[in-house]
Amino acid sequence: MFAELIAGAALEKKAEEIKIFNLAGLTDIADHFVIASGSSGLHVKAIADHVREEADPSSKPWHVEGYENLKWVLLDYVDVVMHIFDKDTRLYYDLERLWADAEITTISDEE
Repeated sequence: MFAELIAGAALEKKAEEIKIFNLAGLTDIADHFVIASGSSGLHVKAIADHVREEADPSSKPWHVEGYENLKWVLLDYVDVVMHIFDKDTRLYYDLERLWADAEITTISDEE
């Protein structure tokens, strides 16, 4: 699944609190959101750059936003939207609360 692929790429760059939200049946915006955090703007950029490199070249994002400020980078692959936040911005927008009805899978390198 593409959401797992890009979540794994984020994990390779030590992204924190990676979660996949299954939005099927909840919205037409996308099938999945992948949400991750970086510890700084530079870390957010490194995660976003690596996700873009690791995604299948035929899966180029339809829309990219947030590289100017590096507080919230959005990579929109149409069916899957990845949100990469710095910690304060993630807490402020709290997408987890907004999409709390979704099935949520946490991705980590712990077993």
